[in-house]
Amino acid sequence: MKKFLAIVLATGFASTAALAADFTAVDADQNGSVSMEEAKAAMPDMADDAFKAADGDQNGELSADEWAAIQG
Repeated sequence: MKKFLAIVLATGFASTAALAADFTAVDADQNGSVSMEEAKAAMPDMADDAFKAADGDQNGELSADEWAAIQG
């Protein structure tokens, strides 16, 4: 059981790291947020409404947390 729990936790941390790497890659200008243009470059089929819905603070940019939420 302890081994299983360790595997589950390690997988979760690896997934978080992968999302962070994706965020860093998508944030082309490295300003710490993803603009709609940057998001559409990474996900061309993303609808404007999906981006706006993910932008919780409505500042026109996605934070790392907002980007992670849109990734699922």
